[in-house]
Amino acid sequence: MKQKNKTTVQEFILLAFVDLHQLQVLLFLFFLLTYVTCILGNLSIIVVVKIGRSLHNPMYFFICVFSILEIFFVSVTVPKLLVILIAHRNTISFNGCFTQMYVFNSLGVTECYLLLVMVLDRYLAINNPLQYPTIMTHTVCIGLAIFPWVFGFSIVLIPAIITAQLEFCGPNVIDHFFCDLAPLQNLACSDAFISSISTSAAAVIDVVLPFLSILGLYFSIITTVTKIKSKDGKHKAFSTCTSHLIVAGFFYGAAIIVYVKPKGSHYDKYLAFMYTAFTPTINPFIYTFRNRDVKKVFRNLLKRVITPMEN
Repeated sequence: MKQKNKTTVQEFILLAFVDLHQLQVLLFLFFLLTYVTCILGNLSIIVVVKIGRSLHNPMYFFICVFSILEIFFVSVTVPKLLVILIAHRNTISFNGCFTQMYVFNSLGVTECYLLLVMVLDRYLAINNPLQYPTIMTHTVCIGLAIFPWVFGFSIVLIPAIITAQLEFCGPNVIDHFFCDLAPLQNLACSDAFISSISTSAAAVIDVVLPFLSILGLYFSIITTVTKIKSKDGKHKAFSTCTSHLIVAGFFYGAAIIVYVKPKGSHYDKYLAFMYTAFTPTINPFIYTFRNRDVKKVFRNLLKRVITPMEN
């Protein structure tokens, strides 16, 4: 049987933000600051949740898992971008490109479904408070935390494998700062119709379906919260939901625009920045540092660190 894949391209060239070449150093400093802030912010969340006994509950467990995911997610793309900006090493091997594309998209789908799991947790806590402790057992929490990872890394295999089977026989310049499905499909010498269709179909399952589910759950949550008579209880519930909705809105908004219409454009890389770097960086501040329980644990932790230094 004759092999269909006649790949001759050995490496790809990532243009990144070449149109802003006068600002390369400033962009490097900006993305470096963003990356460091993202790593430190999310690591802080993990440490605070681990140390604070009052935070040992399902909601903060999922936030902790989410922080771990964000560290991986931003580390797939930003370090390579930093190398491109400061050292002008903008080439990536064929295998490296497809590995980055697969891991990035898998983590993206994982985030989509982990956000859904986090809303489901809040839905059960607010709409079924009496049954919540018996439903959200340790085993159930572990299972709900693992599912997005398994699902994400499994379903992305389909469009990734189909795209990898395309012929890349000449053009190798990617107008992006990382390897993604749509830019690669645009470079293929062979017909990428099936690959594009598989990407759009996967986007509906991976992005649109969990997003619509989140909206449905939030509608039910808001309906229940409006019936709460206690002002403190209503404020706490709305505060948690608003924070999550802001994070989900940023992530899903940009992701839907980019992936539901897979034909890549020059501006996709600017939208991609929203969910690859910006959202993971602001998540710790939106999600937990605005939370009174987290701030209390964080202050106690700082006191334990500062007091011995003063003595």
